[in-house]
Amino acid sequence: MNLPRRKLLQLAVGAAALPAVLRFAFAQSYPLQPVRMIVGFPAGQAADSLARIVAQALSQRLGQQVIVENRPGAGGNIGTEAVVRAAPDGYTILMEVMTSNAINATLYPNLNFNFIKDIAPVAIIGGGAYVMTVNPSVPAKTVPEFIAYAKAKPGKINMGSAGIGTPPHAFGELFKMLAGVDMVHVPYKGSYVPDLLSGQVQVVFAPIPTVIAHIKSGKLRALAVTATKRSEALPDTPTIAEFVRGYDASGYFGFGAPSRTPKDIIDKLNTEIKAIVVDPPIKEKLVSLGIEPMQLTSAEYGKLIVAETEKWTKVVKTAGMKAD
Repeated sequence: MNLPRRKLLQLAVGAAALPAVLRFAFAQSYPLQPVRMIVGFPAGQAADSLARIVAQALSQRLGQQVIVENRPGAGGNIGTEAVVRAAPDGYTILMEVMTSNAINATLYPNLNFNFIKDIAPVAIIGGGAYVMTVNPSVPAKTVPEFIAYAKAKPGKINMGSAGIGTPPHAFGELFKMLAGVDMVHVPYKGSYVPDLLSGQVQVVFAPIPTVIAHIKSGKLRALAVTATKRSEALPDTPTIAEFVRGYDASGYFGFGAPSRTPKDIIDKLNTEIKAIVVDPPIKEKLVSLGIEPMQLTSAEYGKLIVAETEKWTKVVKTAGMKAD
């Protein structure tokens, strides 16, 4: 049977539009099952704490459980690669310590993935300062006093971090470079907090959520925050830049997904996460942990990732940072 030309054109247009209709329907019904949120760092660290705050709220908004799964190791690279290799269907997302991923892009020359190309930006939680934190056995009460103390003890001060290439490592290397001090980097696969509390390591450039309770209890001492403006969580703590010219280091936390995840799903997750971080009770909690909530589209977040990667590429090369 010969169909009229007009009917054939209508059928062709309908067939062309079908994939878009199916994608829209898929996004509308998403999610139909639990969502895995991969965290590339151990339980108890800032990334894990923030992931659990968002996961609980996201579970309620999506109507499906969001399960936090820790895959620590290699400065977050193990968790990131697990998401890169996951099906791009929205059921596996990455809790990003975005600054760490930006650093790793240069620090690890033989990665099995390209973070910018293989992980689609979904949404940002926020950003903020880390805090230069010392064990009370360190006599320094200020950054200038610490610099003098470190210069009097070259190679004798242990600087802990959550692993090679993590923000505490890079932020410490930037401090060493600009302040002209020599400290020994001690990377941890698990939490460095017990050894910081015991004095095995003397200083850490730590995410505020990781150490703020110990600072407030007096078990640790905050010398300065790493951003160029003071943190609402530690309003009486100065910035490193007040004493070390040119120092500026902020950490960003967000979410990504496998690169071919449908845009409709990414947009849905972006909308829900943006709503979560400005919800008054959650916003208050984030601010108390030193995180300044941010609302960016996935495209805007992607531009920030590129800018941070370019910034930390220069630091990694200038400081001579090396991965094991």
